[in-house]
Amino acid sequence: MGNPERIPTDGGQGFGHNPFGALSSEGLPPGQESPPADSGQRSEPGPARKNRGRVDIIRQKAGRGGKTVTVIKGFVGIGLPEKEQLAKAMQKACGTGGTVKNGQIEIQGDKRQEAARILCEANFRPVFAGG
Repeated sequence: MGNPERIPTDGGQGFGHNPFGALSSEGLPPGQESPPADSGQRSEPGPARKNRGRVDIIRQKAGRGGKTVTVIKGFVGIGLPEKEQLAKAMQKACGTGGTVKNGQIEIQGDKRQEAARILCEANFRPVFAGG
């Protein structure tokens, strides 16, 4: 009746057991000190993340066959991949199509408020420009 491969039920090692605790860091390069995991605050890099610059949000209708398009331009210091990522987030939030052309994001329809909200979340300072 006795099974030699029984799993002990006496509690064994607690949750706090660290399998790497017995390892030595001798011979390793010095690492970066990490903040305590229970601090509850995310560490953001410097004040540069506070404001990434002004961007203009413009509603255009001329030369587009009567269709209204929201154009976001004036980005400074971000590359094409990040613009495409922002455009994709705006398209998803607005439920419309859009593209990145000539360094500016174009979203179909008058979606200035939604675009401004997403840009604020990305630490930009959106400004409604033009008509």
